[in-house]
Formats: sequence, structure tokens, C-alpha cells
Amino acid sequence: MLEFHSPVFSKILLFDIDGTLLLSGRAGYRALTRAFEDLFGVARGFDQVPVAGMTDDLILTDALARAGVTADGEARARFHRRYCELFADEIHFPGPRKGLMPGVSALLERLSHLDQIRCGLVTGNFAEPAQIKLRHFDLWHFFHFGAYGDDAPVRDALVPIAVERAERDGVRVRAAADVVVIGDTPLDVQCATAAGARSIAVATGNYEEAALRQTEAHAVLSDFSDTDAVVALLLGE
Repeated sequence: MLEFHSPVFSKILLFDIDGTLLLSGRAGYRALTRAFEDLFGVARGFDQVPVAGMTDDLILTDALARAGVTADGEARARFHRRYCELFADEIHFPGPRKGLMPGVSALLERLSHLDQIRCGLVTGNFAEPAQIKLRHFDLWHFFHFGAYGDDAPVRDALVPIAVERAERDGVRVRAAADVVVIGDTPLDVQCATAAGARSIAVATGNYEEAALRQTEAHAVLSDFSDTDAVVALLLGE
């Protein structure tokens, strides 16, 4: 649970990336698959591995277990490096539904002009691929801090890490309710709940609105198309 002892001046918005802000056209899947075969000799090692809302570290652990492969810390570090190299290549190729989710650019642009708002990331992506994909879609400059899949294997641990980094950058909030997690899966909602933060779910990924309404999300959106309505919701108006 988050604790705050500092003066108030901001609200922290923590965005997921994949399925929430954008889709990379399966660049991540292709890079993961290539790296796994390169290092462990197993083809299509991620075909049966669930990925929605999971951290890259946990996705790798699952793939290794399913393939019956034992990998020590150094082997995992080599995989991480190879995956990042391959992702930087794969992001440039076309793929299914590759692009920004509806309304994302307009929303982030509007939020960037609000003094009381600071935008960050809470994503299962490793930090380097997260930055690569956001730079590719010209979104990286909107985000000031974040927590990533190489910070902790479990998503529930990421919100406190992101908030701590925000505070080190001078961001101050009064309480956990001034932190809002925005994502497209039940695991995004769950990590917000674990931290005592608010959550807004958006049905632009693999989960429909009906499924997201079964979670503890404070609100569920079809997408970000209505900029005014989304900003009002994020501000708690």
C-alpha cells in the first residue's frame, strides 16, 4: 500500500503500453521468439504463453518452464540483451493492428499541458523495449517516470516503484487515490487495487468492456476518443 507524507501538487497517471496506448504489430512476440530460439534452441517458445498484463520477466519464466529449459541469471541476462537487440529491429516491420489506440495522441497532448498532471508508465515491458516502442510512435516525451518488467516480476509491485521514482523527480501527491492506473487488462486493475490507487480500464486490448466491468476498475472506457470526457474522468471531475 502506498504512503505519502509530502505536500500536494500533482496527480499521477500511470499508463500501461500494449493494448492501452498502442499495438506494436507483434514486434515483441517476434523478437521474443527469435531470441528464445537463438539462446535456448527452442522454436516458437512463446506460442502457448499468456502475455496480456504479464511482465516480460514472468513471460520468460513461463516459456522456460514450458520448454523444460533451465536458465541461470546470466543466461536470462543474455536473453534480455538479445531480445532488446531484436526488438529494435522488429519494431520497424508492419504487423496486425500496428499503431496507436484511438484518441491516444490527443489525450496525451492535452494532459501534457495540465500543470497538476504527471504522466508515467506501469508496464510489463522491459524498460529498453518500452522506450523503443514509445519513441517509434513519438510518445516517449510524454512520460517522465515509470516502472517496468525488469524492475519486478510481479505487476503488483510496479505501482509503488513508479510512485517512488515520481517523488524523486519532485512530484507530490496527497494519497494513493491521487494515483490512477490506466490499462486494458484485469491485471492492470489488480495492480492498482493492490497499491490503493484508482484504476481506469480501457477496452482497446484483448478484453471487452463487459469483462473489464467485472473487475474492481473505477471506470471502464471503450477507448480514448472523447478527449474531454477522458480528461474529466482522470481528474476525478
